[in-house]
Amino acid sequence: MITAAIHTANTANPAPTDSTGDHLPGDHLRAEVEKLAAEAFHQHLISGYGDGESPDEYQIVLQGKPRHYSLEYAHSLLANLIEHQISLVE
Repeated sequence: MITAAIHTANTANPAPTDSTGDHLPGDHLRAEVEKLAAEAFHQHLISGYGDGESPDEYQIVLQGKPRHYSLEYAHSLLANLIEHQISLVE
């Protein structure tokens, strides 16, 4: 199941965009990822979330393991988890 979610994240949205189709700037993208992570956490789809080790990374806890992703990848992964209601909580 995690493979399907990651594969979907890899192929869905290569770069997150806003409602006009423009690419999201870094600060806005981080805020959007934070919002999606909170939603996924409250829906029990992920175990945890937070800032990554570098400014362009985000940490998501999947199946009890913290993983660091680029902001773009984290956005796509979280959006897909929420859209398809895929739970990656142990």
